[in-house]
Amino acid sequence: MPIIESIYKPPFWAKKSFVSTVFSGLARTVNGVAQTRERIELKDGDFIDVDWSYAENPSNKVIILLHGLEGNAQRPYITGSAKLFNENEIDACAVNFRGCSGEPNRLYRSYHSGATEDLEVVINHILEKDKYSEIYIKGISLGANMALKYSGEREQLPKELKAIVAVSSPCYLKGSCDALMSLKNKHYAIRFLAHLKDKLKPKLEQFPQDISIRDFNAIKTLVDFDEVYTSKAHGFKSAVDYYEQSSSLQYLPSITIPTLIINALNDSFLSAECYPVKEAKQNPNLYLEMPKYGGHVGFIDKKNVYYNERHALDFVTEHA
Repeated sequence: MPIIESIYKPPFWAKKSFVSTVFSGLARTVNGVAQTRERIELKDGDFIDVDWSYAENPSNKVIILLHGLEGNAQRPYITGSAKLFNENEIDACAVNFRGCSGEPNRLYRSYHSGATEDLEVVINHILEKDKYSEIYIKGISLGANMALKYSGEREQLPKELKAIVAVSSPCYLKGSCDALMSLKNKHYAIRFLAHLKDKLKPKLEQFPQDISIRDFNAIKTLVDFDEVYTSKAHGFKSAVDYYEQSSSLQYLPSITIPTLIINALNDSFLSAECYPVKEAKQNPNLYLEMPKYGGHVGFIDKKNVYYNERHALDFVTEHA
Protein backbone atom coordinates (compact mmCIF):
# COMPACT_ATOMS: atom_id res chain seq x y z
CA MET A 1 0.00 0.00 0.00
CA PRO A 2 1.11 3.61 -0.41
CA ILE A 3 2.79 5.10 2.62
CA ILE A 4 0.33 6.59 5.12
CA GLU A 5 0.76 10.32 5.66
CA SER A 6 0.84 10.75 9.41
CA ILE A 7 -1.34 13.31 11.18
CA TYR A 8 0.38 12.90 14.54
CA LYS A 9 1.21 16.20 16.24
CA PRO A 10 2.72 15.90 19.72
CA PRO A 11 2.60 18.54 22.43
CA PHE A 12 5.38 21.09 21.91
CA TRP A 13 7.36 19.75 24.90
CA ALA A 14 7.35 16.18 23.55
CA LYS A 15 8.90 16.77 20.14
CA LYS A 16 12.39 15.71 21.20
CA SER A 17 12.92 11.97 20.93
CA PHE A 18 14.61 11.66 24.32
CA VAL A 19 11.82 13.52 26.13
CA SER A 20 8.95 11.54 24.61
CA THR A 21 10.74 8.21 25.02
CA VAL A 22 11.77 8.72 28.65
CA PHE A 23 8.50 10.32 29.75
CA SER A 24 6.48 7.49 28.22
CA GLY A 25 8.69 4.82 29.72
CA LEU A 26 9.21 6.22 33.21
CA ALA A 27 6.60 8.87 34.01
CA ARG A 28 3.36 7.78 32.37
CA THR A 29 0.75 6.02 34.51
CA VAL A 30 -2.47 4.30 33.43
CA ASN A 31 -5.23 3.61 35.94
CA GLY A 32 -8.47 1.69 35.74
CA VAL A 33 -7.32 -1.57 34.13
CA ALA A 34 -8.30 -4.69 36.08
CA GLN A 35 -6.12 -7.61 34.97
CA THR A 36 -6.66 -11.29 35.70
CA ARG A 37 -3.67 -13.60 35.32
CA GLU A 38 -3.77 -16.96 33.56
CA ARG A 39 -0.82 -19.34 33.29
CA ILE A 40 -0.27 -21.28 30.09
CA GLU A 41 1.81 -24.42 30.65
CA LEU A 42 4.14 -25.16 27.73
CA LYS A 43 5.05 -28.56 26.31
CA ASP A 44 8.74 -27.99 27.01
CA GLY A 45 8.04 -27.67 30.75
CA ASP A 46 8.07 -23.88 30.89
CA PHE A 47 5.18 -21.43 31.22
CA ILE A 48 3.83 -18.13 29.92
CA ASP A 49 1.68 -15.85 32.07
CA VAL A 50 -0.96 -13.75 30.32
CA ASP A 51 -2.96 -10.95 31.91
CA TRP A 52 -6.55 -10.54 30.76
CA SER A 53 -8.71 -7.44 30.93
CA TYR A 54 -12.24 -7.38 29.64
CA ALA A 55 -14.80 -5.19 27.94
CA GLU A 56 -17.81 -4.22 30.05
CA ASN A 57 -20.05 -6.53 28.02
CA PRO A 58 -19.20 -10.02 26.72
CA SER A 59 -17.12 -9.68 23.55
CA ASN A 60 -16.18 -11.97 20.68
CA LYS A 61 -13.15 -9.80 19.89
CA VAL A 62 -9.73 -9.84 21.55
CA ILE A 63 -6.43 -8.08 21.04
CA ILE A 64 -3.16 -9.78 21.97
CA LEU A 65 -0.63 -7.29 23.34
CA LEU A 66 3.11 -7.99 23.14
CA HIS A 67 5.60 -5.97 25.19
CA GLY A 68 9.14 -4.88 24.41
CA LEU A 69 12.60 -5.81 25.70
CA GLU A 70 12.49 -6.39 29.45
CA GLY A 71 8.91 -5.16 29.59
CA ASN A 72 5.80 -6.86 30.96
CA ALA A 73 2.02 -6.70 30.79
CA GLN A 74 1.85 -3.93 33.39
CA ARG A 75 3.84 -1.37 31.43
CA PRO A 76 1.78 1.73 30.58
CA TYR A 77 2.22 1.17 26.83
CA ILE A 78 0.43 -2.17 27.34
CA THR A 79 -2.21 -1.15 29.89
CA GLY A 80 -2.95 2.03 27.92
CA SER A 81 -3.83 -0.09 24.89
CA ALA A 82 -5.76 -2.59 26.99
CA LYS A 83 -7.84 0.16 28.58
CA LEU A 84 -8.75 1.80 25.27
CA PHE A 85 -9.68 -1.48 23.60
CA ASN A 86 -11.69 -2.60 26.64
CA GLU A 87 -13.62 0.67 26.54
CA ASN A 88 -14.44 -0.13 22.91
CA GLU A 89 -15.86 -3.61 23.53
CA ILE A 90 -12.69 -5.59 22.83
CA ASP A 91 -11.06 -7.88 25.40
CA ALA A 92 -7.28 -7.72 25.85
CA CYS A 93 -4.81 -10.53 26.43
CA ALA A 94 -1.50 -8.98 27.54
CA VAL A 95 1.34 -11.47 27.22
CA ASN A 96 4.29 -11.66 29.59
CA PHE A 97 7.14 -13.33 27.72
CA ARG A 98 8.99 -16.13 29.51
CA GLY A 99 10.59 -14.79 32.68
CA CYS A 100 8.87 -11.40 32.44
CA SER A 101 5.86 -11.91 34.71
CA GLY A 102 7.72 -11.38 37.99
CA GLU A 103 8.64 -15.06 38.39
CA PRO A 104 11.72 -16.67 36.80
CA ASN A 105 10.94 -19.11 34.02
CA ARG A 106 11.96 -22.73 34.52
CA LEU A 107 14.30 -23.33 31.59
CA TYR A 108 17.67 -21.95 30.54
CA ARG A 109 16.04 -20.39 27.49
CA SER A 110 13.73 -17.40 27.88
CA TYR A 111 12.39 -15.08 25.17
CA HIS A 112 13.75 -13.23 22.17
CA SER A 113 12.64 -11.05 19.25
CA GLY A 114 11.89 -13.96 16.95
CA ALA A 115 10.28 -16.44 19.36
CA THR A 116 7.08 -16.74 17.35
CA GLU A 117 6.52 -20.28 18.60
CA ASP A 118 5.43 -18.81 21.93
CA LEU A 119 3.09 -16.35 20.25
CA GLU A 120 1.57 -19.26 18.34
CA VAL A 121 0.94 -21.07 21.62
CA VAL A 122 -0.91 -18.05 22.99
CA ILE A 123 -3.03 -17.74 19.84
CA ASN A 124 -3.92 -21.42 19.88
CA HIS A 125 -4.77 -21.19 23.58
CA ILE A 126 -7.17 -18.34 22.85
CA LEU A 127 -8.74 -20.24 19.94
CA GLU A 128 -9.33 -23.25 22.20
CA LYS A 129 -11.57 -21.09 24.37
CA ASP A 130 -13.97 -21.02 21.41
CA LYS A 131 -15.07 -17.54 22.42
CA TYR A 132 -13.42 -15.17 19.96
CA SER A 133 -14.22 -14.89 16.26
CA GLU A 134 -11.90 -11.90 15.77
CA ILE A 135 -8.30 -11.73 17.02
CA TYR A 136 -5.91 -8.81 16.57
CA ILE A 137 -2.27 -8.45 17.59
CA LYS A 138 -0.49 -5.31 18.68
CA GLY A 139 3.23 -5.54 19.32
CA ILE A 140 5.51 -2.92 20.80
CA SER A 141 9.22 -2.77 19.91
CA LEU A 142 10.56 -6.34 20.36
CA GLY A 143 6.94 -7.54 20.42
CA ALA A 144 6.30 -5.66 17.18
CA ASN A 145 9.10 -7.50 15.40
CA MET A 146 7.74 -10.79 16.74
CA ALA A 147 4.21 -10.05 15.51
CA LEU A 148 5.44 -9.13 12.03
CA LYS A 149 7.66 -12.20 11.80
CA TYR A 150 4.82 -14.46 12.94
CA SER A 151 2.43 -13.22 10.28
CA GLY A 152 4.95 -13.23 7.45
CA GLU A 153 6.71 -16.54 8.02
CA ARG A 154 3.60 -18.76 8.04
CA GLU A 155 1.85 -19.91 4.89
CA GLN A 156 -1.46 -20.13 6.68
CA LEU A 157 -2.79 -18.03 9.54
CA PRO A 158 -5.86 -18.67 11.70
CA LYS A 159 -8.94 -17.30 9.96
CA GLU A 160 -9.80 -15.48 13.18
CA LEU A 161 -6.66 -13.35 12.98
CA LYS A 162 -7.85 -10.17 11.27
CA ALA A 163 -5.17 -7.47 11.66
CA ILE A 164 -1.79 -6.61 13.18
CA VAL A 165 -0.32 -3.35 14.45
CA ALA A 166 3.43 -3.00 15.05
CA VAL A 167 4.71 0.06 16.92
CA SER A 168 8.35 1.20 17.05
CA SER A 169 9.37 -2.03 15.34
CA PRO A 170 13.07 -2.93 14.98
CA CYS A 171 12.41 -4.76 11.71
CA TYR A 172 16.14 -5.14 11.09
CA LEU A 173 17.63 -6.33 14.36
CA LYS A 174 21.32 -5.89 13.52
CA GLY A 175 20.74 -2.26 12.53
CA SER A 176 18.59 -1.59 15.57
CA CYS A 177 21.18 -3.14 17.88
CA ASP A 178 23.92 -0.98 16.32
CA ALA A 179 21.72 2.09 16.79
CA LEU A 180 21.03 1.22 20.40
CA MET A 181 24.74 0.83 21.12
CA SER A 182 25.65 4.17 19.53
CA LEU A 183 26.97 6.93 21.77
CA LYS A 184 23.70 8.89 21.76
CA ASN A 185 21.85 5.87 23.14
CA LYS A 186 24.50 4.77 25.64
CA HIS A 187 22.27 5.49 28.65
CA TYR A 188 19.49 3.28 27.24
CA ALA A 189 21.91 0.45 26.39
CA ILE A 190 23.41 0.48 29.88
CA ARG A 191 19.95 0.28 31.44
CA PHE A 192 18.79 -2.57 29.21
CA LEU A 193 21.99 -4.54 29.75
CA ALA A 194 21.79 -4.17 33.53
CA HIS A 195 18.24 -5.58 33.55
CA LEU A 196 19.19 -8.45 31.26
CA LYS A 197 22.24 -9.43 33.31
CA ASP A 198 20.29 -9.24 36.57
CA LYS A 199 17.80 -11.71 35.16
CA LEU A 200 20.53 -13.98 33.77
CA LYS A 201 22.54 -14.10 37.01
CA PRO A 202 20.34 -16.68 38.82
CA LYS A 203 20.74 -19.03 35.85
CA LEU A 204 24.45 -19.30 36.65
CA GLU A 205 23.63 -21.50 39.64
CA GLN A 206 20.61 -23.16 38.07
CA PHE A 207 22.31 -24.11 34.78
CA PRO A 208 26.10 -24.30 35.40
CA GLN A 209 26.45 -26.65 32.45
CA ASP A 210 25.18 -23.92 30.11
CA ILE A 211 26.94 -20.78 31.33
CA SER A 212 29.95 -20.06 33.53
CA ILE A 213 30.82 -17.05 35.63
CA ARG A 214 33.59 -16.37 33.11
CA ASP A 215 31.03 -16.25 30.30
CA PHE A 216 28.82 -13.98 32.38
CA ASN A 217 31.63 -11.58 33.21
CA ALA A 218 32.53 -11.37 29.51
CA ILE A 219 29.19 -9.68 28.79
CA LYS A 220 29.97 -5.98 28.43
CA THR A 221 27.53 -4.93 25.70
CA LEU A 222 24.13 -5.91 24.32
CA VAL A 223 25.84 -7.74 21.46
CA ASP A 224 27.90 -9.65 24.01
CA PHE A 225 24.69 -10.65 25.77
CA ASP A 226 23.22 -11.94 22.53
CA GLU A 227 26.48 -13.72 21.70
CA VAL A 228 26.90 -15.39 25.10
CA TYR A 229 23.27 -16.01 26.04
CA THR A 230 20.48 -15.23 23.54
CA SER A 231 21.99 -17.05 20.59
CA LYS A 232 23.25 -20.09 22.48
CA ALA A 233 20.14 -20.53 24.63
CA HIS A 234 17.81 -20.42 21.64
CA GLY A 235 19.61 -22.48 19.03
CA PHE A 236 21.41 -19.84 16.98
CA LYS A 237 25.05 -20.04 15.92
CA SER A 238 25.92 -16.52 17.02
CA ALA A 239 24.49 -13.08 17.73
CA VAL A 240 24.65 -12.23 14.03
CA ASP A 241 22.86 -15.47 13.14
CA TYR A 242 20.17 -14.60 15.70
CA TYR A 243 19.73 -11.12 14.22
CA GLU A 244 19.54 -12.45 10.66
CA GLN A 245 17.06 -15.23 11.35
CA SER A 246 14.82 -13.27 13.71
CA SER A 247 14.49 -9.95 11.84
CA SER A 248 10.98 -9.47 10.48
CA LEU A 249 12.12 -7.36 7.51
CA GLN A 250 12.62 -10.41 5.29
CA TYR A 251 9.08 -11.63 6.02
CA LEU A 252 7.20 -8.41 5.26
CA PRO A 253 6.61 -9.23 1.56
CA SER A 254 4.75 -12.40 2.60
CA ILE A 255 2.25 -10.77 4.97
CA THR A 256 -1.31 -11.57 3.88
CA ILE A 257 -3.51 -9.76 6.42
CA PRO A 258 -3.91 -6.01 7.07
CA THR A 259 -0.82 -4.89 8.96
CA LEU A 260 0.16 -1.43 10.15
CA ILE A 261 3.69 -0.38 11.11
CA ILE A 262 4.09 2.91 13.01
CA ASN A 263 7.76 3.91 13.27
CA ALA A 264 8.67 7.47 14.19
CA LEU A 265 11.35 9.10 12.09
CA ASN A 266 13.05 10.42 15.23
CA ASP A 267 13.18 7.00 16.92
CA SER A 268 16.84 6.73 17.88
CA PHE A 269 16.54 2.95 18.39
CA LEU A 270 15.85 2.29 14.70
CA SER A 271 18.22 2.12 11.74
CA ALA A 272 17.32 3.12 8.17
CA GLU A 273 16.34 -0.47 7.33
CA CYS A 274 13.59 -0.31 9.96
CA TYR A 275 11.55 1.95 7.66
CA PRO A 276 10.42 -0.60 5.02
CA VAL A 277 9.16 1.81 2.36
CA LYS A 278 9.80 -0.52 -0.58
CA GLU A 279 8.11 -3.46 1.12
CA ALA A 280 5.04 -1.38 2.01
CA LYS A 281 4.67 -0.06 -1.53
CA GLN A 282 4.85 -3.57 -2.98
CA ASN A 283 2.55 -5.37 -0.51
CA PRO A 284 -1.14 -4.32 -0.56
CA ASN A 285 -1.58 -5.68 2.99
CA LEU A 286 1.25 -3.67 4.53
CA TYR A 287 0.70 -0.10 5.72
CA LEU A 288 3.62 2.04 6.86
CA GLU A 289 3.26 5.26 8.82
CA MET A 290 6.34 7.30 9.69
CA PRO A 291 5.43 10.21 11.98
CA LYS A 292 8.04 12.92 12.28
CA TYR A 293 7.86 12.67 16.07
CA GLY A 294 7.20 9.98 18.65
CA GLY A 295 10.61 8.70 19.66
CA HIS A 296 10.54 5.08 20.78
CA VAL A 297 6.98 4.25 21.87
CA GLY A 298 6.50 7.89 22.84
CA PHE A 299 3.46 9.00 20.83
CA ILE A 300 2.12 11.29 23.55
CA ASP A 301 -1.35 12.67 22.85
CA LYS A 302 -4.44 14.10 24.53
CA LYS A 303 -6.09 12.72 27.68
CA ASN A 304 -3.35 10.11 28.27
CA VAL A 305 -4.45 8.13 25.22
CA TYR A 306 -1.44 7.82 22.93
CA TYR A 307 -1.66 8.36 19.19
CA ASN A 308 -0.51 4.82 18.40
CA GLU A 309 -3.20 3.41 20.70
CA ARG A 310 -6.04 5.35 19.10
CA HIS A 311 -4.70 4.68 15.61
CA ALA A 312 -4.37 0.95 16.36
CA LEU A 313 -8.01 0.82 17.43
CA ASP A 314 -9.10 2.66 14.28
CA PHE A 315 -7.02 0.35 12.08
CA VAL A 316 -8.26 -2.95 13.45
CA THR A 317 -11.85 -1.69 13.49
CA GLU A 318 -11.59 -0.65 9.86
CA HIS A 319 -9.96 -3.88 8.70
CA ALA A 320 -11.78 -6.44 10.85
